[in-house]
Amino acid sequence: MEEKNTAKDSFPKSLDKLTPREIVGELDKYIIGQKKAKRAVAVALRNRIRRLKLESDLREDVAPKNILMIGPTGIGKTEIARRLAKLANSPFIKVEATKYTEVGYVGRDVESMIRDLMAAGVAMVKQEMQEQVNTQAKERAEEALLDLLVPPAKKVKDKSKPAPVIRPMGSFSFNNEDGPGIMGTAIQVGIPIVRDLKGETKIAAGENSAQIEDAGAGEAEEPENEKKRAERMAEKRAREHTREKFRQWLREGKLEDKTVEMTVNQNPQFPPMELMGGGFEELESSLSGIAGFFGGTKKKKVVSVSRAREILIAEEAEKLIDRDRVSDEARRRVEETGIVFIDEIDKIAVRGERGGGGPDVSREGVQRDILPIVEGAVVNTKWGAVDTSHILFIAAGAFNVSKPSDLIPELQGRFPLRVELDSLGKDDFLRILTEPKNALTRQYTGLLGTEEITLEFSADAIERLAALAAEVNTRLENIGARRLHTIMEALLEELSFEAPDIAPASIRITSDYVNEKLSDLAMDQDLGRYIL
Repeated sequence: MEEKNTAKDSFPKSLDKLTPREIVGELDKYIIGQKKAKRAVAVALRNRIRRLKLESDLREDVAPKNILMIGPTGIGKTEIARRLAKLANSPFIKVEATKYTEVGYVGRDVESMIRDLMAAGVAMVKQEMQEQVNTQAKERAEEALLDLLVPPAKKVKDKSKPAPVIRPMGSFSFNNEDGPGIMGTAIQVGIPIVRDLKGETKIAAGENSAQIEDAGAGEAEEPENEKKRAERMAEKRAREHTREKFRQWLREGKLEDKTVEMTVNQNPQFPPMELMGGGFEELESSLSGIAGFFGGTKKKKVVSVSRAREILIAEEAEKLIDRDRVSDEARRRVEETGIVFIDEIDKIAVRGERGGGGPDVSREGVQRDILPIVEGAVVNTKWGAVDTSHILFIAAGAFNVSKPSDLIPELQGRFPLRVELDSLGKDDFLRILTEPKNALTRQYTGLLGTEEITLEFSADAIERLAALAAEVNTRLENIGARRLHTIMEALLEELSFEAPDIAPASIRITSDYVNEKLSDLAMDQDLGRYIL
């Protein structure tokens, strides 16, 4: 039961209460349309939560239902997977199938996707743990920064502690019948004896050494010692007062632009290299281990107080977190909740009859290399072995030339859920421009707002932009919602260039403004092919 609860903790508690309908609602805040795809990923995510509540023996037999998304570019396939991973607080990585090839061909080893996923998981867990110790790290960084601004007094060597006395006591020998004899010298290690003026004997050791020194010095030196002690105490109080004054200035932000000299750790940097056959990850792991063994180098730098604080907070947070715990938690989270998005999987499909030569050999080799990873394999990383049996794989492709059936049967069977996404039209573009939290109109309004340009889009202008995007997608290549990015850039290019010169100003974007800037480009098909 304890194992089950530990696995369940991989998800945020708030997500445990989210129903598939609510998951779709969260995705609707950023992605317009594609109800089928949203429902499929919502059910897949909910099933992962349900699986973690099962008993350990049954939980191991429940395999993730991997998803194959089919649809043209720019319709939200990647965004759905990315938002789902963010919602679930899951380690996420996006890879392109064309980067991987069969061993012996140019390309990366397919196992590198799991290493990249593990790296993302480690970074996620490390950031979470650093946030937990952030307050303590700031306090320790403040003390370290004060040590740079007000260096502590140098420790004076305690001369009152006498060194131990070593006296020889004679030699000895030992005859061995089976071998050579042994000769040696006996020594006596003793504690020195100090006699006071009255002839009384005292032992000079430990905490009493200072008292013995005072006793042996006589009454004549007592006033001088008292004077030195008073001076040291006065100096200590002055230093503490100065330190507290600097602490107050630090907290008030009065020293941010001042500079300090500090020592920073630098890890050894190895030159970049490329290897064939996917051996680079193993070499990189080995070099990282060597770098960690030597501990890097130390370098003195002169930086501002604000920058020094950032460096010290990062260093203190690094000291406070447990690296072994980070890697263990990241590995558990990757194995239980990790999501890998494999894009352009249609580019490695083998069209027609198999067994041909040329690039088809490489494409089918990529599929066969990906297959064991999707089925469930153990991949070695520099953070330990990772089991891929319960990682959720979401593959996507346009499949405008090839078909899902062109994939090898074994790989097809590992993606039991297939979702066909819809192409976007004028109504979808209209909603994309206005409804999502990160709508393009809001993005450009915020960007130009930093230049004191107040941008306002009229309803007829937004409708005209949506119609224009749908029209250009029909006549030229259909790139989905990405067409809106090119149109918005072309629309506001001149305004963005002149914004610093005309600010402050208020600009209203109307349908006439859109027609003036874009109609000629949209009508000229040859020119629009390059610009839009």
